[in-house]
Amino acid sequence: MKRQVLVVALVLGSFAIGCARGGSDAAPPTSKAKATAKAAPEEFVATADDFVNLADMTPVRGFFIDNRAGHLDEALAVARSPEGGTYPVGTIIQLIPQEAMVKRGAGFDPASNDWEFFELDTSSAGTVIHQRGKAEIENRFGSGSCSSCHSQAGEQFDLVCEDTHGCEPLPVSDELILGLQQGDARPRA
Repeated sequence: MKRQVLVVALVLGSFAIGCARGGSDAAPPTSKAKATAKAAPEEFVATADDFVNLADMTPVRGFFIDNRAGHLDEALAVARSPEGGTYPVGTIIQLIPQEAMVKRGAGFDPASNDWEFFELDTSSAGTVIHQRGKAEIENRFGSGSCSSCHSQAGEQFDLVCEDTHGCEPLPVSDELILGLQQGDARPRA
């Protein structure tokens, strides 16, 4: 029995020494290999199903926020910070059910900090994307392109407009906005 244990110990010891000296056929990854094995940049492309009833989103000072890429806590931290910040990929922001802005991956549209703008048709059947895009998308309030209005926001606010962010006020009353928000006919989750 002692002899068998000794033989096993010698075999395992030889194996360990061989591996330590590079006896394995698999070479360890070099720092160059590690550097080129970076993860692909994150991207999020919204579909109609990603736009839900505003009541199922998180309210923040009159607008609603969600993140369909799993970064809601980070998105809310930016939204709630008086200093602002950069929203994570997958963030959806809506003031009213018929419009949205969605944070896309880096490089989607550097001019808009990678936001994609949406005009939505909403009903009790759900959401239909009517238009989506960059600077060509116009808001429903008749005050021009979504990106031209949002570009007035201070740089630290990542193009998100609020009363104190430098954007021109919308040409509609707060009561109308509240009515549109409360009238969201999309089904609740």
